[in-house]
Amino acid sequence: MATTGEMRVRTEFNPGANSMVDQLKQMTAQLIDMCETLKAKDPRLASLAQTAFEEASMWAVKAATA
Repeated sequence: MATTGEMRVRTEFNPGANSMVDQLKQMTAQLIDMCETLKAKDPRLASLAQTAFEEASMWAVKAATA
């Protein structure tokens, strides 16, 4: 079963088989999953951080495939 981070960055989707894209998505998924554990302390801030990581990943993937 995929983690929250893996689902949010769609780690399985990489039609170009770009290794940099794989690495970016895996690292971002780990950060998002770490934030999942912070939701007990402050759910809003943890969710904002997750969204920011997700957006940063999208831009990084775009740069890696440019």
